[in-house]
Amino acid sequence: MHHFLPAGWALVWALSSAVAAGQIIEFESGGLKYQALTRNGLTIMLAELPSHVRDYSIIQVAISNGSNVTWTVKPEDFQFQRSDGSVFPAQPARTVVEQLVDRARRSDVIRLVIAYESSLYGNSRYKATNGYEVRRQSALAEVSSTRLKAAAAASAIALVQTKLVPGQSTDGAVFYATAGKPLGNGVVIVNAAGGVFRFPVVSSN
Repeated sequence: MHHFLPAGWALVWALSSAVAAGQIIEFESGGLKYQALTRNGLTIMLAELPSHVRDYSIIQVAISNGSNVTWTVKPEDFQFQRSDGSVFPAQPARTVVEQLVDRARRSDVIRLVIAYESSLYGNSRYKATNGYEVRRQSALAEVSSTRLKAAAAASAIALVQTKLVPGQSTDGAVFYATAGKPLGNGVVIVNAAGGVFRFPVVSSN
């Protein structure tokens, strides 16, 4: 298992446990602009990925449970509300995986894998106990066809429902069906850990 922490994430994890609830920490890492917010001991970090696949816009998410309570997180906890009031719910992991494996072009999934791994592994000291790398190894172990390996790796990127016991963390991508258009300006709203996380987004795509 790889153990990395994108540059600045270790510092953010330390700071976010000390700041008052509701204070967003912003930072850049690997060319992406991240936001981090803590509620009830659960820290969520996210950044919009520049890569699009088929009709999806994508955000990268990392979640760490620093509380004494077990929390369950899933992609459906995330929704995006544009400044015009339109709302895009995150797609279930099963839907995304089926689309990536069955319908996405090979060039699309390779581009997605490169973009995600570049943001994850191209930086230092990220540590996830149950994230993309674990899912990728499992997916590749079940695929014998070289033709399907890229799709299998891409499907492992999707954030799945995960139970995080105290001290555990995970990462993944959350997909929004935006007809191939950028997310635009708005806010990502996350219902998790018995609270509501709000991340204002100013799209650069």
